Amino acid sequence: MSNRHTIILMQTSQHRATRTFMDYESISQAMDGICGLYERKLKELNPALRNITYDISDLYNFIDGLADMSALVYDHSIQAYLPYDRQWIKQRTLQHLKKLAH
Repeated sequence: MSNRHTIILMQTSQHRATRTFMDYESISQAMDGICGLYERKLKELNPALRNITYDISDLYNFIDGLADMSALVYDHSIQAYLPYDRQWIKQRTLQHLKKLAH
């Protein structure tokens, strides 16, 4: 699963103009990017706090609160991108954070 180019497609609100994408060299980097996106949002909302903590349900609420989020992951065997939904992203962020915790 490592070194699979991953594109995260997201839309932050109902407005089509908020559609954007982020691309990463691996699934792990993409999950790290999603966590970083959430952490920046938390800092934006809580500028006075030096240390911000959150749990997985907070991250899931952030992901669910977006108008849309999905992933395209490159599969070398078929030389194409495979689509994954929001639920897959949530599972992968949990796995990613568990790895970081150990």
